[in-house]
Amino acid sequence: MVNWAATSAGSGVTPAGDTAPEERAALLASARATLDGNWEHDHTVPSRSLYPHQWSWDSAFIAIGWAHLRPDRAWSELTSLFDAQWHDGRVPHIVFNPTVSDDAYFPGPRFWASATVEGAPSRATSGLVQPPVHALAAWQAYRLAPSEQARAALGRLYPRLVAQQRYLSTHRDVGGAGLASIVHPWESGLDNSPAWDEPMAAVPTEAAVPGAYRRRDIVHAAAAHRPTDLDYARYVAIVTAYRAAGYRDADLADRHPFLVECPLFNAALGAAESALAHIAQEIGADPGPHRQRAARITTALVDRLYDPVTGTFHPRDLCTGRLTPARTVLGLTPLILPDLPAEQAGAILVEAGSPRFGLATRMTRPLPSHDRTAADFEPLRYWRGPSWMNINWLVRYGLRIHGHPGLAAGLGRSMIALAATAGCHEYFHPDTGVGLGSPAFSWTAALLLDILAEG
Repeated sequence: MVNWAATSAGSGVTPAGDTAPEERAALLASARATLDGNWEHDHTVPSRSLYPHQWSWDSAFIAIGWAHLRPDRAWSELTSLFDAQWHDGRVPHIVFNPTVSDDAYFPGPRFWASATVEGAPSRATSGLVQPPVHALAAWQAYRLAPSEQARAALGRLYPRLVAQQRYLSTHRDVGGAGLASIVHPWESGLDNSPAWDEPMAAVPTEAAVPGAYRRRDIVHAAAAHRPTDLDYARYVAIVTAYRAAGYRDADLADRHPFLVECPLFNAALGAAESALAHIAQEIGADPGPHRQRAARITTALVDRLYDPVTGTFHPRDLCTGRLTPARTVLGLTPLILPDLPAEQAGAILVEAGSPRFGLATRMTRPLPSHDRTAADFEPLRYWRGPSWMNINWLVRYGLRIHGHPGLAAGLGRSMIALAATAGCHEYFHPDTGVGLGSPAFSWTAALLLDILAEG
C-alpha cells in the first residue's frame, strides 16, 4: 500500500528533484526497460499483453517519454501514426500491425474493414479517433530535445496536425456550436467512464449478435475490472452502425446512436491549437489563426459544457441536449487550456480539492477517474474509479500553466509513488496504489520519465 503521508513528508517517494538516488535510478531503469521492451520497429505498443497494435493517444504520450531517451523514436512514433491518417484528416485510434493475427485483439482489422472505405489508408486501421493530444505532445517533444532534425520533423508533421484539427472542427461539429462530437466512448479515451452511462443506456444492442465475437480483454484481465458484457455489446453496436454508414460523418445527427461533446476531447482540441501556434512560430508559419481558433474553442467549451450549479465541466449528450450528471475526472481536464477563464479555472481547483478527487499540496493521492464519494465509484473497474498516469499528467500540466506549482508538485509526488509501489502498470487502485490492468504499460513509463526529468 502507498504511504501517502510518507510521499509528502520526506520519506519514501518525494518530489522528482528529491527522490533518493537509488530509487530514482530504479524508476528510470524500469521506465526505460518498459519502453524498450514495447518498441516495435517504428512505434511502441501500449503493452505486450493486451494491446499488440499502435494506439493513437498512447503514441502521443509515449513520444514525450522517448524525447527524454531517444528523440529519433519520439518523431518516429508520431510519424508512423500520422502515416495512417485518412484522407479526410482523421487519425485512427488503432493502426493495426499486419504481422499480428486478426484474432489477437478484438475488434481486429477484419471487424473494422477499413480497406473497403474510400479515403482510408492502405494500412488497416479502425474508423474512430481519440483525443487530439498529438500537437501538444509534438511541441513538448521538440521543447525537450530541440535540434535541426527535430525542427525538420516538426515541420513535416505540422500540416498533418492541421488536417487532424480541420477534420475534428468541421466534420465532427455536429452540434454546430464549435465543439467536436465523439461518436463512441472509445473516442473519449475514458472508454468505460460513468460519464457515458446515460447516453449508452439509449443504445440498442440488436446489432451486436451474441456469440459473434470473443472479448480478448477479459482473457488478460479480471472481468470484474473491465466493462460489462452489456456495455461491450453496446460498444460493438455503435461501431457497427458507424461502419455500416462507411464511417461517414455528414448526417450523424439523423442516424447515429451516440453523440456527445466531451470536455477532455474538446480541451485537447483547444490545447492543440495553442500548441500549433507555438509550432507555427517555430517553423515560420502564421500562428495567428491557431490562437484565434484556440480562443473560440475555449469560449465554446465554457458556454456548452460548464455547469455553474455543480461548478465543473460535464459532457453534453447531443441526442437529448442535456449535460450528463456524473462528476468524473473529465471535468478537471479543461485546465489544460492556457486561456481558460479564471472563474472556471478556480472552480476546477475547488472540484479537484474536494473529497471527490482529493487534490492537495501535501499528502495528496493520485486523482481517481471518478468521484470517490459517488455510489457507483468502483476503484478496480476500468475508468470507473482507478487512477491513470496520463490523466494525472494532463491535470498536472494544467496546474503548472495556470500557476499552481505546489499542487502540481503534490500530484507529481503521488504519480511517482504509484510507479515506485506497483511499477509501470496500465492503471492503479486510487487509494492503495495497487497496479491494475496490463503490466509494463508504455504511457505510464513515458510520463514517469517526464516527471522524473523535471527534478
